Amino acid sequence: MAEDRADSENRPSPEALLQTAAQEKRGRLNVFLGAAPGVGKTYAMLEAAHARQRDGVDVVVGIVETHGRQETALLLRGLEQLPQRRVAYRDRVFSELDVDEVLKRHPALVLIDELAHTNVPGSRHEKRYQDIEEIRDAGIDVYTALNIQHLDSLNDVVAQITRVKVRETVPDSVLAQADSIEVVDISPEDLIKRLREGKVYVPDQAARAVHHFFAPGNLTALRELALRKAADQVDSQMLSYMQSHAIAGPWPTRDRIMACISPSPLMPRLVRTTRRIAERRKAPWIALYVETPAHDRLSDDEKTQINRALTLAEEFGAEVVSVAGSSVPTEIIRQARQRNVTEIVVARSHRSRLVNRLRGTLTDRLVELGDGINIHVITGSPAAESWFDVMKARLTSMSLDGLAPAALITATAVGIIKAAEPWLPLSGIPLLCLIAVLICALRYNYPAAILSAVLTVLGYNFLFLPPLYTFTIANIENVYVFFAFLAVALVTSNLTARIRAQAEAARIREARTAALYDFSRMVTGAAGEDDILWAVVHHVASLARAQSLVLMPEADRLTIRAAYPPEDQIDDKARIAAEWAWEKGEPAGRGTGTLPSSDWLFLPLQTAERKLGALGIRFPEERPPLGPDERRLIDALAGQAALAIERSLLNRDVEEARVSAETEKLRSALLSSISHDLRTPLASIIGGVSSLMNFGKKIDERGRGELLQTIRDEAERLNRFVGNLLDMTRIEAGAMQPKLDWVDPEELVATAVKRAASLTQGHDIRIAVDPDMPLLRVDYILIEQVLINLLDNAAKYSPKGSPIDLRLSRRKDAVMMDVTDQGQGIPPAELEQVFDMFYRVKARDRQVAGTGLGLSICRSILKAHGGTIRAESPVTGTAGAEGHGTRMVVTLPLEDQPVLPADEGQSHG
Repeated sequence: MAEDRADSENRPSPEALLQTAAQEKRGRLNVFLGAAPGVGKTYAMLEAAHARQRDGVDVVVGIVETHGRQETALLLRGLEQLPQRRVAYRDRVFSELDVDEVLKRHPALVLIDELAHTNVPGSRHEKRYQDIEEIRDAGIDVYTALNIQHLDSLNDVVAQITRVKVRETVPDSVLAQADSIEVVDISPEDLIKRLREGKVYVPDQAARAVHHFFAPGNLTALRELALRKAADQVDSQMLSYMQSHAIAGPWPTRDRIMACISPSPLMPRLVRTTRRIAERRKAPWIALYVETPAHDRLSDDEKTQINRALTLAEEFGAEVVSVAGSSVPTEIIRQARQRNVTEIVVARSHRSRLVNRLRGTLTDRLVELGDGINIHVITGSPAAESWFDVMKARLTSMSLDGLAPAALITATAVGIIKAAEPWLPLSGIPLLCLIAVLICALRYNYPAAILSAVLTVLGYNFLFLPPLYTFTIANIENVYVFFAFLAVALVTSNLTARIRAQAEAARIREARTAALYDFSRMVTGAAGEDDILWAVVHHVASLARAQSLVLMPEADRLTIRAAYPPEDQIDDKARIAAEWAWEKGEPAGRGTGTLPSSDWLFLPLQTAERKLGALGIRFPEERPPLGPDERRLIDALAGQAALAIERSLLNRDVEEARVSAETEKLRSALLSSISHDLRTPLASIIGGVSSLMNFGKKIDERGRGELLQTIRDEAERLNRFVGNLLDMTRIEAGAMQPKLDWVDPEELVATAVKRAASLTQGHDIRIAVDPDMPLLRVDYILIEQVLINLLDNAAKYSPKGSPIDLRLSRRKDAVMMDVTDQGQGIPPAELEQVFDMFYRVKARDRQVAGTGLGLSICRSILKAHGGTIRAESPVTGTAGAEGHGTRMVVTLPLEDQPVLPADEGQSHG
């Protein structure tokens, strides 16, 4: 078993292996990191690219900014440069990285300068690092360059040092995913010299920069930031390597401190001391608590001490870790080696010397197990507890609920065995007596198991060992048997009780995991924001057995958006705590260091992108503070709730953006139609009228007639445009209701062709009607308008002199009206789009006049009649239109034909 345990401890970390496997599928990212512009990041990147190319690697340049530096430009020679994408923005043309070109070329390595660059609006991604992510996903390695002031987490620090606020930033997670970081560094004196020589900026800019951003003190501070960030990244990579290769630490390349939390009154001092040590060493530190089966037997005060110590450590910036284990020193050393901890800080044991000598101290075991790890022991003034105090505290914290049932079970079991004694072998009686001990240990708590063991031994002595029915032991051998049986009973009860406690702890952890899974599934399936908020408060309230609510900002003030049980308002103290959690992104209220007197505990609801609000929980007064596992569970619920709420908000934003885009598209199309298609006939009308007014006497009768005809035609054209706009407005408002009546379709077609004669001038309208056409129950004027629009559309897009075919036919329970032209046709991808408002097929040789509303109006009118319209193009099987032309197919439903008056007379004979 020891070997199995050792093997499990020496196995690679599953999380580290998964991370390594995920990175292997992607291209590697190498970042050339500099403290300031001009240190030579791009130059070093190009030199490294030439070295890789000499090794036979396929290297291309995606985009490199030389900033006019000759030395950098010379290094571009000999490297293949991919074409860049030209993007027009605000009357200027910009060069951007062409991601599609990189993916198409698919080199082994691509150079992409300026990691923090913001792409021109209209690009595929907003930031260049997002372009790099897509390229890496395709398995392409990337070399890039970055200045330390562009890191998001250091933006405020750099602004404080240099008094210059950098607008373009990169999330720290991008740099954390880098496979390699190369720091390009030169001394401040050399950089200032390069600046004055004009190798960084032009002379006028260089002079200003030396007195501001490039001051020697600023450059020194920026160099320290760059070197420290690179060191942090290397340390993280080394730790991941150790975990994925099952290398037991520590590798003392960098100090890493661990504070061991325990139910000791010295915990506040231990946490503060560890923080001071970590600050002096500039080292990260961890607060570790090992939850053993004995955790449930701790008193409420001891649990409170543990929770306060973990909360204090978290406020001081520690990484708080809580793990389950059976042996505290073994688990501490295991965690320390996994996390490459170099120093462990523990508190001095406050038990009596006798207890420490009998059971050993935690410090002794850590020194014995932690070879290569320094151990710090925090001493304090609290007096050591005596053995009597320890036992008194243990007995006080123990639950006595199972003692009576344990005594009854034990007495019953021993009595049954005594009754069956004549049929039992003497050697098997002690083993049978142990059954009662096992039952009590499995069903009840540790005190019940001990009581059962003691009563079983006493009963065995009283009923089975001679002299019977007394507690006297006559035979010396039976004395050995008695004490051996007592030891076995006590050990058995102890082990069984421990197993039961561990099983109960596992059950609780499993229940919490299941609750987290159920919550995740619930909020994932919720459709709207209100559904998500209700799921959050209901699940948190039932899980924590407390009152729950969510507050979100409205008009820069937090308001209650959901609560369970319902709650309309909270007191001022709770509101201040909620606003603190929302604004600062830190827990506040009960059980925290901020406004702990509040009845509510508020957790921030935030993601990497935005602050969403606060989750409030109010526990009953008698409920003990949250334990480490419960707090982690609540934090996980808050994190998942924030993600679900953000998803809902993003969906809403996307929908609003879509509606806004459609509205803007519609507005632009309408303005375009008004500015072009309505002003054109107005210009002709105004021109004709002006000519008649100014030159009327000089114009002969024929010219005057032509001008008047032009004015009339353009006025009718303008009238049709305005009519289409009004019709569409009425249709959208639902004000257009068809007035149905029985209509002869042949008469309808003839009337429409006659009214559209001026529109179809120069075209031969060929009408074909099937015999015995039935009557249609439609709105005569509206369907006539449909046919006029279709004839007008066909005439616009057909060559002069070409025929237009109009055919009426019957298909079972419908009448078909086909209008076919011999124009250039409609591309297949646009056959459905032509029925959208303001949509115009892209012009080829010419763009005809029109608002793009005619076909949309036709579809709306036919829809009101229960009919349909579709476009077919190209049209085949028509003379002169092979492979060209467009056919508009109108379908109108047939109803039962009316009984005509003549038929009525015949029917009555």
